[in-house]
Amino acid sequence: MFVVVDASVWVSRLVAEDVFHETVKQWMVEQREQNVEFVSPFLLLAEIGGAISRRTGIPALGLDAIQQVEKLPGVRLVEMDNALLQDAARLAAELGLRGADATYAAVAVRLKLPFVTLDADQKAKAKVKVTCWEITK
Repeated sequence: MFVVVDASVWVSRLVAEDVFHETVKQWMVEQREQNVEFVSPFLLLAEIGGAISRRTGIPALGLDAIQQVEKLPGVRLVEMDNALLQDAARLAAELGLRGADATYAAVAVRLKLPFVTLDADQKAKAKVKVTCWEITK
């Protein structure tokens, strides 16, 4: 089983001070125990690196986060080819999604996978096209 995971979930998982950190950590552990693999576009690496560097003010922590995610078992990063980016552009226009948000939704639509995000706006818009999972305690 696979699920497309947005950067908001990953950043929460990687930043211990994040309000959703423990909930996301537990959810991810439970998913892995059920052999669920996490899928994201390669864009994820830029998003988590930048977000963690901005939050902490320490670029090295952003780089460390990138390396951590790249080495994790059960993580699949999807190449961002022209077709995927065209799909993302259409979803952005059709659903009013931000560009990066549309890229994650496009991966879920293309691969016919469920999608999980902590971004309420992204979820509300994406659920028109994909099944969205909840992260619960």
